[in-house]
Amino acid sequence: MTAAVRRARAAVSGPRSALVLSGILAGMGALHFAVPKPFDALVPKVLPGSPRGWTKASGAAELAVAAAVALPATRRLGGLAAAGLFTAVFPANVQMAYDWRQASRVKRAIALGRLPLQAPLIGWALAVRAGAGASDALAPAAE
Repeated sequence: MTAAVRRARAAVSGPRSALVLSGILAGMGALHFAVPKPFDALVPKVLPGSPRGWTKASGAAELAVAAAVALPATRRLGGLAAAGLFTAVFPANVQMAYDWRQASRVKRAIALGRLPLQAPLIGWALAVRAGAGASDALAPAAE
């Protein structure tokens, strides 16, 4: 493995990367509660119950996963949970692309652009999981 590959792997699997991923998850989770209407619209219609219930549940899941990823003791499980969460919300992205198929070009581009972005998010979460361990001690000068 080359030094560049080692550095790249460390960049996505290290403690700093985990905290960035955690921050993104926490921010999105909080948005589910602060501004739920756009998320309600993404809930696939085939799911039982109200869209708002699914929005709240997915927001709570994102916040819980964010906490698990942030904490070194639960980071390995949190990374796996984040990968599962990113996989589970993929149908909502498909729903968005379907619903926005007649929308403006910008909206269509956003909706379609989200679909392939799910794979790198899953990969990032799995890299954080793989990097969890003894190196998670956040020594200030270490990174």
